[in-house]
Amino acid sequence: MQTPMAIPMNRILRAIITLLVIGCAAAFTFSASLYTEALVDAVFALALASVVILHLRVRPEWSDVFLVLAGTVSLATIDFRVLHYSAKIMAWFSFAGVSSFLIMAIRALWTDDRTRRNMLIYAWVPAALFVASDYFASTMLQWTAAAHPRTLDLYLLSFDYSLRVELVFIAGRMFALYSWLHITSLLVYVGLAIPISLVYAGRLIRFKEKSFPSMLAFLITGPVGILFYNLFPACGPRALFQQGFPFRPFPMDQAPRLLLEPMAIVGARNAIPSLHMAWVLLAWWYSRGLSWLERLIAFCFLAFTVFATLGTGEHWFVDLIVAFPFALMIQAACAYPISWRDSKRLAAFFFGLVVTLAWLITLRYGASLFWTSPVVPWALAAATVVLTSLRQAKLDHAADATNGADHRLGDAVVSPRSEMPVAANQT
Repeated sequence: MQTPMAIPMNRILRAIITLLVIGCAAAFTFSASLYTEALVDAVFALALASVVILHLRVRPEWSDVFLVLAGTVSLATIDFRVLHYSAKIMAWFSFAGVSSFLIMAIRALWTDDRTRRNMLIYAWVPAALFVASDYFASTMLQWTAAAHPRTLDLYLLSFDYSLRVELVFIAGRMFALYSWLHITSLLVYVGLAIPISLVYAGRLIRFKEKSFPSMLAFLITGPVGILFYNLFPACGPRALFQQGFPFRPFPMDQAPRLLLEPMAIVGARNAIPSLHMAWVLLAWWYSRGLSWLERLIAFCFLAFTVFATLGTGEHWFVDLIVAFPFALMIQAACAYPISWRDSKRLAAFFFGLVVTLAWLITLRYGASLFWTSPVVPWALAAATVVLTSLRQAKLDHAADATNGADHRLGDAVVSPRSEMPVAANQT
């Protein structure tokens, strides 16, 4: 039983925390350095804006839509009119995301409905962690570049050319020739957080706490991927060829005789595995069980990400292939409702880990293998994609079996006399 003093003290504590949250949001939004470094950056701004998706899926109410709009306009007015920051379109997306963060936090603090509070927290906390990881990613990539002044891009060039097709240069030229493909794919590339938020929101609404493995997978993909960047540092074809990409490709007839060695290149060491591809693969896999519209959006992001990663010159073709087993390893590692004793989870994790490492080792030390015949690299790439997909399907079946067992246990109650489970509908 609450004492008369407990209620006002509880309200005072909520008020203090509310003021702290508002203060943090104001300090973040009104900082001149953060404005120029983060809030106007397209990738970070869209990552912030994706919070609105989570917010309005958890609370699909017009009052919240109005509050987000009002918060966005208020923040823009202060930054542009009072602080006189240079007005940028992407800043508006950032202001919308900050507004959603603020509104969700305040509603979670002041609602007395436990279920609604939990849903808001389940949406707010993972979103905050994902945005924070996105903000610190550039710092981690700078550390990787400092630790590896030379990259292994020539080894990736050798593999791609062993396919006997200049895939990245073809994609790059398509980007230059077809503006609709360029614009659409580029929007998909920088809007990576949108399918992640959309899929997590869909799973949160439908599966509640069973959606946590998906957000955990989305969160750790970045940090784990950066560890792999240190194992095989590479920058991508645009960084290697500079102004020569995509209209001055490396001559195919010289590729078999290419001297493979590490070389100094300016650029972020974020090529292999492609984390963009890994993230959209996870979004596609986790969209299973959601609505057809959510699945369609996830698939479109997956398809256009393939074009974007190659067409922008940020990745080699093999980077996308290695993303498949890497993503499977991440999904299996985060599938904690399934016991490690389950052979399907264990097999999926080790398959993903071993195949990812096998690719990195072979690319570095066995490049001659790929040049024995064009059938070899194509067969290895196809086998990786197909076998990973089959193993991932088995992991999904194991998750279904675990969830089914949980539902059956949840439908049982305990008899006070016998302390044995009996059906809930029995008297």
